[in-house]
Amino acid sequence: MNTQFKKGIVELCVLSLIKKKDMYGFEVIEILSKAIDVNENTVYPILRRLTSQNYFETYFQTTNQGAPRKYYRITNQGISIYADYIDEWYTFLKGVNYILGGNQNEK
Repeated sequence: MNTQFKKGIVELCVLSLIKKKDMYGFEVIEILSKAIDVNENTVYPILRRLTSQNYFETYFQTTNQGAPRKYYRITNQGISIYADYIDEWYTFLKGVNYILGGNQNEK
């Protein structure tokens, strides 16, 4: 799969997961890797970039198993961009389905 295309999809998935609940990086990777072929070299740069764009904020939470974990929480700006991305995603899928011979009445 095209790397840039995949990164865009993974970014949307990361936004979606963290919109549902605050998560730490490895937790995001575990969930994503069950459905998509991703690893930490893909996910952590996305988490850093989305945080630097103010779509996420971070905080640390102590654990019983050593060092505190860095959690990501979606911001209002992140929720807004997620809504924009979702609209774009479904418009894109609708067009692709039309081109690939899906429901011809969808376009």
